[in-house]
Amino acid sequence: MSLTDLHEISFNDFPLIEPVQRALSDVGYETPSPIQAKIIPHVLAGRDVVGQAQTGTGKTAAFALPLLSRIDIKRKHPQVLVLAPTRELAIQVAEAFKRYASYIDQFHVLPIYGGQDYSGQLRQLKRGAQVIVGTPGRVMDHMRKGSLKLDQLSCLVLDEADEMLRMGFIDDVEWILEQTPSERQTALFSATIPPAIRRIAQSQLNDPIEITIKVKTTTADTVRQRYLVCQNAEKLDALTRILEAESFSAMIVFVRTKTATVELVEKLEARGYAAAALNGDIAQNQRERTVNRLKKGNLDILVATDVAARGLDVDRITHVVNYDIPYDNEAYVHRIGRTGRAGRTGDAILFVAPREKRLLHAIEKSTKQRIEQMQLPSSHVINDQRVARFKQRIADTLDKEDLSLYQKLVDDFQFEYNAPMSVVAAALARLVQGDEPFFISDKKRKSREKIEKKRRQAEGVDVGNTDKTKKNRRSKTVANDIEFELFRIEVGHVHNVKPGNIVGAIANEADIDSDYIGDIVIEEDHSLVQLPEGMPKSVFKHLRQVWVSGQQLKISRLSDSGFNEKETNRQKIKNKAKPQVKLKREKSSESRGEFKKKAKRDSAEKKSKKQDKKSKKAKKKSQA
Repeated sequence: MSLTDLHEISFNDFPLIEPVQRALSDVGYETPSPIQAKIIPHVLAGRDVVGQAQTGTGKTAAFALPLLSRIDIKRKHPQVLVLAPTRELAIQVAEAFKRYASYIDQFHVLPIYGGQDYSGQLRQLKRGAQVIVGTPGRVMDHMRKGSLKLDQLSCLVLDEADEMLRMGFIDDVEWILEQTPSERQTALFSATIPPAIRRIAQSQLNDPIEITIKVKTTTADTVRQRYLVCQNAEKLDALTRILEAESFSAMIVFVRTKTATVELVEKLEARGYAAAALNGDIAQNQRERTVNRLKKGNLDILVATDVAARGLDVDRITHVVNYDIPYDNEAYVHRIGRTGRAGRTGDAILFVAPREKRLLHAIEKSTKQRIEQMQLPSSHVINDQRVARFKQRIADTLDKEDLSLYQKLVDDFQFEYNAPMSVVAAALARLVQGDEPFFISDKKRKSREKIEKKRRQAEGVDVGNTDKTKKNRRSKTVANDIEFELFRIEVGHVHNVKPGNIVGAIANEADIDSDYIGDIVIEEDHSLVQLPEGMPKSVFKHLRQVWVSGQQLKISRLSDSGFNEKETNRQKIKNKAKPQVKLKREKSSESRGEFKKKAKRDSAEKKSKKQDKKSKKAKKKSQA
């Protein structure tokens, strides 16, 4: 196989400003994805666009790069507003803007979303930011407070519009659109274009150009697909463990940038692996030599970018590791297609950081295949492998090498020092091993995991180990009847609220799964909703200030009986996807009294037993 240079569009072909081009060079991006190649010219030209593409196709850069090239840094007020359905996506988009604008002086991007303290956001809004990235509810809050003024907005981006529709934010989105200048540029991105999204595109966008990106989504049945959840700082340790635990002939490790290929190769070589980099900066003849080394078995690991590995077909490749999860779903299909070819079996492993779970789900959705989760190989497994390899090296040396010289040296040493042969052999093995420990320990990794767990708990992040754990916990909780409390919110039929609006707002702002929101009954001027018992005060206080359909929730607790009086209104519940879980009835005053008496008796008995135990202990001590 020979690698040929194909003419492809490069980011240099676009009239992006020099600081943005420098940032792209630093991160090592080589060529634009299909949606970037088609969208960037139109956004640069100021056209309204509708982009239909799945999550993970690189659409953030498609609008961020050209918009940064049009920003007026001298003006501190918001010029670009990006609406995102979730706080995770808002953070991701804001980080992308910041990364691409690393060489633009005085540029500021501000993510605003529920769950954050208002005071911090107010301070930053007062200082000024050219780009605002936020969730609809929090953006509306600031607009109503007057802390966010969009009268000089030049562009508005709706990211994952169909997801905002699903979460009940579409009315909020339309309200925001109506408050912004009519001459603004608008870019709408959505995986699907349902009627409600089509209506917004027709009414709010000015002669938009529509671009649809179709991706290849088929993956070979001969490839076993797995993913491993790990933080970025843990990836190198995870990769080295996989290299020790998995039986492979040759492997390709995919990373996002040219810089990462070189850095990772250096780290692997320092650990004794035969690795080489393959990226767009490497000369064609050097690339071909590297591929030939891989074919002949002189090289075991290739660290590559997507572009460099295009069309690569080497029989020896048994494993593909996605060290960096691809933003483009089609790139994932292309990557894992480097193994399991011509009827052979192969393995594909995907590293996923906790905040990248949505990209994993997007890949599963587009490929219509479930990717199984794997656990990091334990120290016990790796140590067993090391022992087996150690023994095999000894056996191979005994079979293939002429050991007469070394045997004489060892015999002389044994005779001179009167040392047992096993001790001499152990000393020689120690010399070969050097200062590197033969066995590895999980202590350091477990310590890191413990620290990370505490950090995530402090930040209010779910610390469940796996998706499976979360799913089992959820199904068990629902099956055993969640203990709900009843709440009243001050928004109802007169405000044109829908169950989806309420679910979307509470799920996003309170950061709880929508499956944990119970029954909803919408009345004329208010609504009743069931939420899990024991809501933290900070969340309760925050929900009071959340806006839905133009009204603050002003949430308040009610007794269970209040919901029972509304039993006839149950037919009004339209959110059929949510579990209909019955509230636990309050005990009658008589049963509560009996319970109180029993509790007192139990307490007295416990106290008496404790006192008896203490007396016996004192008596025994005095007798001794």
